[in-house]
Amino acid sequence: MHLLLSGIVGSVAYGLARPGSDVDRIGVYAAPTVAFHGLRPPRESVVTTDPDVTLHEAGKYARLALTGNPTATELMWLPDDCYETRTELGDRLVAIRSAFLSAPRVRDAYLGYATQQFRKLASRSDGTFSADTRRRTAKHARHLARLLHQGRLLHATGVLEIRLADPEWFRAFGERVAGGELDEARALLAATERDFDTTRTPLPDRPDGAVVERWLLDVRAAHLPPELSGR
Repeated sequence: MHLLLSGIVGSVAYGLARPGSDVDRIGVYAAPTVAFHGLRPPRESVVTTDPDVTLHEAGKYARLALTGNPTATELMWLPDDCYETRTELGDRLVAIRSAFLSAPRVRDAYLGYATQQFRKLASRSDGTFSADTRRRTAKHARHLARLLHQGRLLHATGVLEIRLADPEWFRAFGERVAGGELDEARALLAATERDFDTTRTPLPDRPDGAVVERWLLDVRAAHLPPELSGR
């Protein structure tokens, strides 16, 4: 495994972390190219929970990011202080981050993930549950609001905001929804869906798969053994 790019994501990157918050990391790595031709292909992902780390092999990462997957996408848009590993191929990945974007996939991915968070809220957000459940409900509400904000801004500007400009608003929103204000979350989801449908976007209809494939082929070439690569 050759780590190409990795960094801290989640609440720390968003500016929502509190004392005791988990530190989540994500990264992209390259497996040796010849390993794909053997009986046991390399693992596509490596996930650990203590610490919380998700690493994707370059091919799987590219496919995820091309779908608009928010967690994969944010690795390419992190503030500089959140990166922990940067290589030449990792920097090239950041440089082509806009090639992964398309208006329909950004809309579907961010609205889709936010809708999943809303369903979790709707199943228990009545203000009558335990303190632990209330904390988890507030977290789901923050995630919903954050996904909607990031997706709407990315769709409207072509730029993904990772570090939130007003994290206190998201914390307060989470507490209100956890206290029973589910209608506020429902209204925010509906308003954002309207924005996606009415706001002009600079994003193309399709991602630039040719640019992404050139990067991936260069990753494969860079991880051939010397006798095959000509180095």
